[in-house]
Amino acid sequence: MATLTATPPRSQSITERMAELGHEEVLFCQDRVTGLRAIIAVHNTTLGPALGGTRMWPYASEAEALHDVLRLSRGMTYKSALAGLDLGGGKAVIIGDARTQKTEAMFRRFGRFVDSLNGRYITAEDVGMSTADMVNIRKETKHVAGLPEEMGGSGDPSPFTAYGVYCGMKAAAMKAFGKESLSGLKVAVQGAGNVGRHLIGHLVQEGAKVFLTDIHDDKLAAIKAEHAAVELVAPDAIYDVDMDIYSPCALGATVNDDTLPRLRCAVIAGAANNQLADEEVHGQAVMERGILYVPDFLINAGGIINCAWERKGYDRKAALTQTEGIHDTTLTILRMSAEEHIPTYLAANRMAEQRVRSMAEAGLAF
Repeated sequence: MATLTATPPRSQSITERMAELGHEEVLFCQDRVTGLRAIIAVHNTTLGPALGGTRMWPYASEAEALHDVLRLSRGMTYKSALAGLDLGGGKAVIIGDARTQKTEAMFRRFGRFVDSLNGRYITAEDVGMSTADMVNIRKETKHVAGLPEEMGGSGDPSPFTAYGVYCGMKAAAMKAFGKESLSGLKVAVQGAGNVGRHLIGHLVQEGAKVFLTDIHDDKLAAIKAEHAAVELVAPDAIYDVDMDIYSPCALGATVNDDTLPRLRCAVIAGAANNQLADEEVHGQAVMERGILYVPDFLINAGGIINCAWERKGYDRKAALTQTEGIHDTTLTILRMSAEEHIPTYLAANRMAEQRVRSMAEAGLAF
């Protein structure tokens, strides 16, 4: 499978990188007793407190972890802005193996670091994390979303993220194929995690032909047992599948110099964050190849929409309705891209930045 992120810049200092991306604050967290090593990045709080999930991953280096959290937190600002939420953008990463290194003490210690930001950052689930982990973090801070429903929360946000991807994918299909129905289309899904699993359920129900890959055989087996028609492929082979839609639902940077020439698809629409290894380079390259790329921070906003409703009084029906709005926003972004002859990521960036700027200029900043 492709690399986790694009190569971190080597020539920039941390503060230079923060200034380039527009970050407000970065907190490095370390605790020897629990083994915690984490980074919390607050990108922008103009629209509201920075809500974004915590990701646990065995990063090869602290530089790679920092690069990931800076890109992810910036994406959260744009995600909330495009979704019409009064929230800013933030993200956290914990350096470690989610399958072997989780402890209650580690997450409670992390919760204290979150609490030290006094509500400027609100955490939730991301890759490698679960609602049970959120419960442990909640023991030390109230600034947590994605809690179990029995605790007054909204539960696992993954089904909403998957539903938003499904809605955005249908909009892209209308533009690319002249029909919203995904029936008969070949969709290559990369990633059999919670989001990928729920997305596949929608695709199979609509009659799409699904190809699936993941680095974990147990996850593949579970989905195959549920959906026998899904065709499993090796991790690196996913880029060579004869497909209509490529749906990256694992980690970032899977659209890069090596993979892009191999992709035989008309649409890229998936849940993974930072799908373009280099936003400018690969965003332009995708457009030049005639591929419709639905920006990740647009299409995967269902999870944060669900968490936002948890904060103001959970209403599942309202959360679903707002998630369905991803469909129309996708059509708007695709239309802007075509009319202005600019990559879709740039059209989405401009729309998000305009909302943040207009609120600040109107004196309505958080």
